[in-house]
Amino acid sequence: MKTKAAVLTGLNQPFEILELDLDGPREGEVLIRFVAAGLCHSDLHLPSGDLPSRLPIVAGHEGAGVIEEVGPGVTKVKPGDHVVCSFIPSCGVCRYCSTGRQNLCDLGEFLLDGQMLDGTFRFHHEGTDVGGMCSLGTFSQYATVSQYSVVKIDESIPLEKAVLVGCGVPSGWGTAVNTGNVRAGDTTVIFGAGGLGMNTVQAAVHAGAKNVVVVDPQEFKRETALKFGATHAFADAAQAHEAITEMTRGQMADQALVLVGTVDETVVQSAFSAIGKGGVVVVTGLGNMEHLTVHVSGAELTLWEKTIKGSLFGSSNPQYDIVKLLGLYQAGQLKLDELITRQYRLEEINQGYEDLVEGKNIRGVLIHEH
Repeated sequence: MKTKAAVLTGLNQPFEILELDLDGPREGEVLIRFVAAGLCHSDLHLPSGDLPSRLPIVAGHEGAGVIEEVGPGVTKVKPGDHVVCSFIPSCGVCRYCSTGRQNLCDLGEFLLDGQMLDGTFRFHHEGTDVGGMCSLGTFSQYATVSQYSVVKIDESIPLEKAVLVGCGVPSGWGTAVNTGNVRAGDTTVIFGAGGLGMNTVQAAVHAGAKNVVVVDPQEFKRETALKFGATHAFADAAQAHEAITEMTRGQMADQALVLVGTVDETVVQSAFSAIGKGGVVVVTGLGNMEHLTVHVSGAELTLWEKTIKGSLFGSSNPQYDIVKLLGLYQAGQLKLDELITRQYRLEEINQGYEDLVEGKNIRGVLIHEH
């Protein structure tokens, strides 16, 4: 069949709208008609080369839609089911899945090159195999993906809202409550208040943190963070550090959570300085894989028993946590509608990312036309 998609064909190039050939589902695979896709900053790590990937590749890793067809052996879903895609597939049986760490599933080894789990491709263009980001490619009208990458959801939830729980919401939420272990009464500082960081704010508030401090240079994002429950918002780390020192009487923050669009050495050092004894720095944002971005005092790390750790998908279990978070949305305890600043058509994809880079959006959502 044919499908229109936003494709990256070269580094430092805009996404191109191309008509692709799409193969149907094979063993254990499903065909999805995407209704919506989220515009996440991680997709920009493909054209920048920060995440080295095989090209060409269909971008997009946040997606929600309807199952159109299932291949042999598929048991999780059926045609007509509404689903959200998890950008991390979970097989359920590898070492990590079987010990409750689905976000580290061994099937993640295929994500950057964009092939299916059998090493082949379903997208093609003029005889060339085309990958799908995270083995998905949600910036396509249709895609064939593994059943391990989809989570069935309640059909009453609008897909253009539910799409956000495929990456940005669980990654941000879990950074606070899972990886960072934010608890009632804590002081939590959050670097970056975009599509991930705003959900870290929500989670820290939900967990009962006494002080939720946001650091972001964009006034629009600082104002939005305060509306989402942050207690303080600052334009730079120096201002935040002074305030945290005062509000904690020198004890400093319990957690410093890094969710900026591109992580560098400076923001990690600022986060490390912001935490006190026994505090934890969680790095969720990405940077160039070849750059060494964590440089801190080893003596301070030891003597103050500080911790620095990474967080992938918010240390969540996609098959469980996607449904749980949507349940919180239905109960009015999680904001999704308010995260969406603007909707875009597929042909407006590059404008959407310009808006993201310029700090105009918390989250942009692409609405597919069929």
